[in-house]
Amino acid sequence: MGNESSWSGSQCLSTLNNFFRKYLFRVLSCGAIPTHIAFIMDGNRRFAKKQNMVEGEGHRAGYKSLISMLNYCYELGVKYITVYAFSIENFKRKPEEVQYLMDLMVEKIDELLREGSIVNQYGMRLYFIGNLKLLSEEVRTAAEKAMKATAHNNRTVLLICVAYTSYDEIVHAVQESCEEKMNNIQAENTSKAGRNSTEQNGSCEKMNGVHPHEIQDCHKREVHGTVILGKNEICCNGFSKLEASEKKNGVIKRAVPGFNGEKWNEVQQSMQSQLSKGTIESGEDGETIQEIKPLLSKGTIESGEDGETIQEIKPLINLVDIEKHMYMAVAPDPDIVIRSSGETRLSNFLLWQTGYSPLYSPAALWPEIGLWHLVGVVLHYQRNYSYLQKKRKQS
Repeated sequence: MGNESSWSGSQCLSTLNNFFRKYLFRVLSCGAIPTHIAFIMDGNRRFAKKQNMVEGEGHRAGYKSLISMLNYCYELGVKYITVYAFSIENFKRKPEEVQYLMDLMVEKIDELLREGSIVNQYGMRLYFIGNLKLLSEEVRTAAEKAMKATAHNNRTVLLICVAYTSYDEIVHAVQESCEEKMNNIQAENTSKAGRNSTEQNGSCEKMNGVHPHEIQDCHKREVHGTVILGKNEICCNGFSKLEASEKKNGVIKRAVPGFNGEKWNEVQQSMQSQLSKGTIESGEDGETIQEIKPLLSKGTIESGEDGETIQEIKPLINLVDIEKHMYMAVAPDPDIVIRSSGETRLSNFLLWQTGYSPLYSPAALWPEIGLWHLVGVVLHYQRNYSYLQKKRKQS
């Protein structure tokens, strides 16, 4: 009888807590609610020491706090939650501690995929963010399995940063961007080479209605292995003198009418000298024909009076290229970052994405984090919301 009365009382208390929490979240929803909250789960080891727990048990207590926080965030309407679970720097800890954490991670990933878990209950999609190649095969397989199993969930998203640092993420993004651009350039060059080959073969047969054998007095001279013709003359490769090219140091440069190889070298040296000064000179008379600095910002250099573009400067990689190759490209930038234990350092976490994200640092250790800390997070965000939005618009 006593047990039944105790259970009934606990159930009643739980119902009241749920009702109060929903009412509280409804009031908070009258203001702005963060779309994306990022957590640095700091203080698990200190909590274990504080509570005289066995080493490693602090991380299990931290996992329970994470599940509670995921529940609260879902009820509040937060779409994206990112947690900093394991840094690349953490591999420097004692091998037995690292192994314990990896085993715990595999155990909890399997737990999250069970029927009735918070992931299936809330339609949560899982992403494991970081350099997963650094993980053991067992952990990496478990992470990939979880991402595949939840790929069709779309109600909320949990991003777990493991084997992650911002430095590694940025280097990865730049490398991927360079590789993509190089592949595009090679594909474009191959395509152009194919088209040029076809056009040149056709021009050998006929150029502007004139067959090669019909050309009279084709005065030719050779400069560094390149055939140069007299003015307006045509050779069987279909190029006029102005279009003839000279290959020097592995770079194809367009020839200039009346310039021999030595003169071309002089012009190139002059151009290099003038580039450093911000001007290009026309050669013999030294007349400045074009200011280069303003044109560099526009991406073109013009030849002067006729406005013919002789060079085009385009950035090889831009901001969009890098951002799309970031590990965190699957989610918007965090609206606010929470670091438990009172620390105010980001510790190499989302440095690229948090330029306009406020940092909230409650003194509680991560296993001590609860409902009222989340309420404090939302109120802090709402107090700074107008200022943050203004800054974002100015960027």
